[in-house]
Amino acid sequence: MANMSTHTQGMPPTDATRRDFLLYATTAVGVAGTAIGLWPFINSMNPSADTLAMSTTEVDLSHIAEGQSITVTWRGKPVFIRYRTAAEIEEARKVNLSDLRDPEADDKRVKKPQWLIVVGVCTHLGCIPLGQKPGDPRGEFGGWFCPCHGSMYDTSGRIRKGPAPLNLPVPAYTFLTDTSVRIG
Repeated sequence: MANMSTHTQGMPPTDATRRDFLLYATTAVGVAGTAIGLWPFINSMNPSADTLAMSTTEVDLSHIAEGQSITVTWRGKPVFIRYRTAAEIEEARKVNLSDLRDPEADDKRVKKPQWLIVVGVCTHLGCIPLGQKPGDPRGEFGGWFCPCHGSMYDTSGRIRKGPAPLNLPVPAYTFLTDTSVRIG
């Protein structure tokens, strides 16, 4: 009998063991192949590099003079940045909120009173309001004037007259320093 046990030790594995190994190996290769095949599809759902680059915009404010406005692009939209004068700030603060179509206090629209940052797209039909350049008409309220249908915004970007239903939106922004801001 001792001879027989040494003889079975050198024998190849049984068919059941071989079948189990083939099943596990085939399953592992199938799962890995599926994952490799699906990866390009899953990866295509990530935002592209140019979209990620546009998700934030950093702006140096040091070259903007008091009373001046600039336009920057963020997410393909114009963003108006105005360094407001003391008179513009006071005018925006003294407005009676009950007179506004979309009531919002000036201090809720700015993080620093002198800096107003709004998306420069009219809330009526998506036109770009005038008022960024020194010679542009600014309407009756000293802010922006949309020439398409006559909407007028005040020095806080709030709708005051015309068909626009809402104020110019304030994007998410953070002051990085006293002279630098990140939009988005």
